[in-house]
Amino acid sequence: MPISNKIAEGVEEVDVIIAGGQYILYIALAHINSRTGGTAACVVAGRLAAADPNLSILLIEGGENNHNLDSVRNGAQLIEHLQPTSRTAIFNVGKPTDAVAGRPQIVPSGGVLGGGSSINIMLYSRAQGCDFDSWKMPGWSTKEILPFMKKLETYHGSGTKNHGDRGPVQISNGAFRGIKSQEDWLSAASKLGYQEYTDLQDPTSVNNGWERAMKYSTPEGDRADSAHAYIHPLLEDGKHINLHVLCESKVVRVLFDDNKRAVGVEYMPNPAYQPQTGVGEPPKFSVKARKLVVVSCGACGTPQVLERSGVGNPDILKKANVPVVADVPGVGENYDDHTLVGYTITTNLGPDDTQDAFATGRASAEDRRAKGMLGWNGCDTHGKFRPTEEEVEALGSDFKEAWDRDYKDQPNRPLMMAATLAGNMGDPTLVPAGQYFSIAAYSAYSYSRGYLHITGPDWHDPIDFDPAYLSDKHNLDLKMNIWAYKRLRTIMRTTSMYTGELQFMHPVFPEGSEAACVSATDAKSVVASPKYTAEDDKAIEKFLRERVGSCWHSLGTAKMGARAEKGVVDEKLNVYGVEGLKVVDLSIAPGMVGANTNNTAYVVGEKGASLILAELGLADADDSI
Repeated sequence: MPISNKIAEGVEEVDVIIAGGQYILYIALAHINSRTGGTAACVVAGRLAAADPNLSILLIEGGENNHNLDSVRNGAQLIEHLQPTSRTAIFNVGKPTDAVAGRPQIVPSGGVLGGGSSINIMLYSRAQGCDFDSWKMPGWSTKEILPFMKKLETYHGSGTKNHGDRGPVQISNGAFRGIKSQEDWLSAASKLGYQEYTDLQDPTSVNNGWERAMKYSTPEGDRADSAHAYIHPLLEDGKHINLHVLCESKVVRVLFDDNKRAVGVEYMPNPAYQPQTGVGEPPKFSVKARKLVVVSCGACGTPQVLERSGVGNPDILKKANVPVVADVPGVGENYDDHTLVGYTITTNLGPDDTQDAFATGRASAEDRRAKGMLGWNGCDTHGKFRPTEEEVEALGSDFKEAWDRDYKDQPNRPLMMAATLAGNMGDPTLVPAGQYFSIAAYSAYSYSRGYLHITGPDWHDPIDFDPAYLSDKHNLDLKMNIWAYKRLRTIMRTTSMYTGELQFMHPVFPEGSEAACVSATDAKSVVASPKYTAEDDKAIEKFLRERVGSCWHSLGTAKMGARAEKGVVDEKLNVYGVEGLKVVDLSIAPGMVGANTNNTAYVVGEKGASLILAELGLADADDSI
């Protein structure tokens, strides 16, 4: 069936509804990365539709159809999704706190078919082996999850022992790399003792270094998102009239019968795409599900849908004027994210070595296409790294206690992660024309935890959202970020391309500090590893609190676990207290993963699809779509 913004006539009931439509709120702020949303939803819909042509599937998406959109297919155009006027991203607004210098926190997620996989930076990054084991859930150990990690992908890199070779998602180098900056960065990191890994994404290995990053891309340079991998091929082959995709429509709530069984959903046209001509509320519609309802709106969207449906903490539901269907107090709790800060240097690179010329309009799409650069995401190296024992000691007794408990005996667990970007990571209108190079540093496992809840029964009621960045009791998240800045800055200053720091993308150090930022005229005499004083550390802290933001890696708000421990779903992703309702997205993750989270969203989708197919008595979907 074709993708539409209206349900086909006569489709009033289907077997399975996958609810992936979250309302899009537009604001004038954004950040740099992206994950969550429709990735897992497309996996589930595609696998179920492919498994049985008699099983009718309805996938509901709040955003537009992404099929062959240039801004989706071309990695170089990902900056378009970050603009305040973007209609492909959802900007969730978290409350301001002192921990982040009184700023409202903007947490984006995907708002288009394919979710975050359609708009993210395309970096291929997998969870560590210890991550799934730490969840301590039957069926979710690393050994049991690795087959799903392999199943989803066709991997074009070297070292393929733990990678797949016939899955729907293409993993490759793409059509272009910024070789000059990549080699320079890896050489500088090597001089400082960091190993270069052939495959940093093997979950069974011990990693503390850098790799030549692989991408969610075809070898020809097209983005490999979940909709183009799992949905569009089925809609185009003429054999899957059982798959219905409704775009530009928001899921309001799940509908239950008197026995607390999910029997359908209530939805409405997304007013961002389908303006209403009448006065008052947009119309609401319902569609029934014979067998199952799956909520897959991401870590920020799923708790809102569950709570509007009456599933959650009774105190919160009553305050929001929502009748209680099931007492599940964990809904909306345990919010987790990687915190991200970007740093930029000025360079001696050429116009074809970075994305700056394209980002500022000095190079056209035709020029980039002719050079094979239109599909280039600018991200060519990726790192996962840990401090030395001496560095751990220097971070204080509280940090050492946490290190000894959580990291020391788990060499597979990185403290921080980073990805390079050949270009300016900040607003291109705020800097002189030039060629820049940036590093995005983000925590692997934050200690801070937040929450997200509704405040009323309607789709337009504001959310009560506190991401809680840098808010942990002993400032462990802050300390790991201070350490990472110093280490990454040393690598930056060791590269041959370095000609100085872009000041507003770095701390303002006290006058006379050895750590002070330098301009191009002083770059040759720069100290690669300056001595940082207590005052310098305060300057870094101030900068971090003023600049830290979301990495678009939200998870955990409908976590898998025991109900008594604020779990929302069991190991088979069934929502507690009701029947016929599952959650399949990153909100089910009990804990963070040491990786960009899009791969884990794919894995949750594959595992969820397998669980559903088994319950329906169907053979698992084939490895290829």
